[in-house]
Amino acid sequence: MDSIVQIAINKLSAAFHSLDLTFHQIPGNDEGDVTSYFPGAPEEDILVCVFQGKQIHEPFHRQDFFFINYAYRESYNALSARFDNQITIRENECYISQPYGGYALRGQSDTDISIIGLLIRREAFFREYLHVLSADADLFRFFLEPQKDRFSDEFIHLSFDARHPVRKLLEMMVVEYANRTDDTQAILKSMLLTLLLHIARRYRMENAVLTKKTLPEEIVRYMTSHMEKVSLADIGRTFSYHPSYISSLLHKETGKTFSQILLEKRMERATILLRKTSLPIEEISTMIGYSDHSNFYKSFKNYYGITPREFLAAQT
Repeated sequence: MDSIVQIAINKLSAAFHSLDLTFHQIPGNDEGDVTSYFPGAPEEDILVCVFQGKQIHEPFHRQDFFFINYAYRESYNALSARFDNQITIRENECYISQPYGGYALRGQSDTDISIIGLLIRREAFFREYLHVLSADADLFRFFLEPQKDRFSDEFIHLSFDARHPVRKLLEMMVVEYANRTDDTQAILKSMLLTLLLHIARRYRMENAVLTKKTLPEEIVRYMTSHMEKVSLADIGRTFSYHPSYISSLLHKETGKTFSQILLEKRMERATILLRKTSLPIEEISTMIGYSDHSNFYKSFKNYYGITPREFLAAQT
């Protein structure tokens, strides 16, 4: 497997300099920032690339896609927050950035630095992977924060060991992309889903809150991360309590019924997705658990007093 991986790494490394990562001036930006656009083919939502070399020195820039950079061999530095923040990404560590996040990679070594990069189209990420990250409020906010008119200097920096599944998953993705066929995108998407689940787990471990949550808090957290299909019966099975007990407990502790809490969480999620993404309203409706779009429109209007389209118009 190692020789197969190395052949694939060498192949993608040779192709790295042919990627269109041209930096473009950002209209209306007084600070002179530049950005690069997703360099994949039109039919691609995920691109796997490999940088390999003894030196890397990028200008400070932004990009219109999500990316995960993994230090496969040796270490490199990442500059963010307008050069005021430099961190070292050591071997087996990840640097994860939002669209329009500002950064620059710098590194110099006597031996080759190898960086595996996963580049993901912005809307594809929102559509296919956002629900995986919804269980953690901070992680969910991080991935929803980027906007075209509001730049960010946030990043996520996570460490793994050489035996962690993340490294193996990335090697598999490199091999798949280096030898891509018609179903490569479908295979990469399934592997990326698994990768993000591991990243979310590691993020929770490294940012664990010591205060133990109460049962009602855990139930509401579960509702928030499963709002597209959650029910009292489902919660009862998950927490090993009768649905009637769950219902009375929630009402006692929050003053709200299960349905009221679920509606509140769905409406909160709907407004976030409407503000932060360009996903169609009907798609957002499905993502938060409404199979009938007319029911979503009616619920939104009853809750906020305006329709989703009127809400969107008010944001412009």
